[in-house]
Amino acid sequence: MPQEKIPLLVIGGPTASGKTRLAAELALHCGGEVVSADSMQIYRGMEIGTAKPTPEETLGVPHHLMDFVEPGQSFSVADYVALARETVGDIHSRGRLPVLAGGTGLYIRSLITNTQFTEADSDPALRAELAQRAAREGTDALMRELRSFDPESAQRIEPRNLPRLIRAIELYRTTGVTMTEHLRRSRLAPSPYRVCFLCLGFRDRERLYERINRRVDEMFRRGLMEEARELLETPGGATAMQAIGYKELLPYFRGEISLREAQDTIKRETRRYAKRQLTWFRREEQARWLFVDDYARWDALRDAAKEIVRGELCE
Repeated sequence: MPQEKIPLLVIGGPTASGKTRLAAELALHCGGEVVSADSMQIYRGMEIGTAKPTPEETLGVPHHLMDFVEPGQSFSVADYVALARETVGDIHSRGRLPVLAGGTGLYIRSLITNTQFTEADSDPALRAELAQRAAREGTDALMRELRSFDPESAQRIEPRNLPRLIRAIELYRTTGVTMTEHLRRSRLAPSPYRVCFLCLGFRDRERLYERINRRVDEMFRRGLMEEARELLETPGGATAMQAIGYKELLPYFRGEISLREAQDTIKRETRRYAKRQLTWFRREEQARWLFVDDYARWDALRDAAKEIVRGELCE
C-alpha cells in the first residue's frame, strides 16, 4: 500500500514580494510552522541584509532553518535538503502543517522533487582554490567558467551563492559530469509530498522594483552598514560579503565610491536578482500565481491564498 504523502504548503516568489508575511499568516491560520528556503538566511550575523523576519513579523509562528550556519562555512543544497526533509517530517509528525517559504528556487525544487544526493567526488584543495579566485576576481569569473560547460546550472544558480557556484565547478572537474546531469539522474524517486505551491508575483514589474528600493532604504535605516562592517571582521565573513547587499559596500568602505552610489548599486543588483527569481519560478509547473497588484488590499490577497490552501491542504 503506498505511503500517505505529507501535505506541504510552498510559498515562492521574488525578493520583497511579501513571502515572509504570507507564510506567517497562512501558517498561523492553518496551524503550521515555517521552514525557510533561503540560501542566505541560513547564515548567522546577516539579519538585515538578508531580510530575516523580525520577531514581530513571525507572528509567534515557529520558523526553522534560519540563522544556524557560520559565515564562510560550507553548506550545500544536499545539506539543506537533508535538514529540510527532517524538519518537514518533524512538523508533520506533530500534527502541524509545514510551510516552506523562500526565494531560493533550487532549494524548493530539490526538496519537493525528492532529489537524491550522493557523496560525489570532492576536492577540498580545488574548492579552496576556487574560493581564492572568487576573492581575487569576483564571482563573475566563476560564473563565466560554469557557463562554458553547464549553462543550465549557470542559469539556475544565484551569483550571490558562492558555495553553490564553487560546488558546480568542482563537481564537473572531479567527475566530468555536469551538475545539471547529476540532478536529472537524481530525480527518479517519487516525491513524498502533496504540494500546494503558491507564487507571489507582479503584473507590473515596476511595482516590485519600487518595493525593492524601499526595502533597501529601510535596511540602511536599520543598520546595514554596521552589520556589514561586523561581518567583515568575522572569521569567514569575507566569503559571506559576496552576497548582494554586502559586497556592494566593499568599494564604499575602501573609499572608492560614495554611499549613495553603493545604495544605488544594491538596489540595481537586487532588482536583477528578483528578475532571475521570476524567471526561475515561471518554470515551476506546479506553481499557482497570485499577483500582488491584482488586489487593492493585502487582506484580499491573503484570503485568496487561504481559499486555495483550504481546498488543497487544510480540509
